[in-house]
Amino acid sequence: MLILQDRLIAMTDLESSGDVFGLHEILEIGLVVFEQKNFEIIDTLNIKVKPEHIEINVPAALAKNGYKEREAEWKNAVTLAEATKVYAEKTKDCIFCAYNATFDWGFMNDAFKVTGIKDTMDYHHLDLMSMALIKYGEKLSSLSMNHVSKIAGISEESLPHQALNGAMQGYYLYKALMQN
Repeated sequence: MLILQDRLIAMTDLESSGDVFGLHEILEIGLVVFEQKNFEIIDTLNIKVKPEHIEINVPAALAKNGYKEREAEWKNAVTLAEATKVYAEKTKDCIFCAYNATFDWGFMNDAFKVTGIKDTMDYHHLDLMSMALIKYGEKLSSLSMNHVSKIAGISEESLPHQALNGAMQGYYLYKALMQN
């Protein structure tokens, strides 16, 4: 049996067609699986999900993740069930972590439910935004990931904004929060 400190972290970032899980869709899943103790990256995932109802969207969400400009990248996208299955295989026994865990976990939890794929992660979740607020408190004038990254002394997220870039930024921020 693994103790909590021995579990891998599943740093997750999702791109979606909007902000309401159950209504809007996951468009992309980014994942960085790493060791808690030495921050060694064990695995990564960047997978595009074929939308079924892209017409139901929040234009600002599509603008942020560049879906309209990069729509051709979804030509070979997989179904939500296929993406969720791969994600579940890579995150078995991991602790879920995201910059805004409520958002990302809401969408992933919904994906597990609608696809019938079993979530085999540890039940604990970490939220980087909350961790940053506790660590930096009054130094923060914004809770944007780029602002928090700047306060933490790390580079801003690589562009274009994509799920794997967001997950990698989360990994770097987690590392900075735990080491400083």
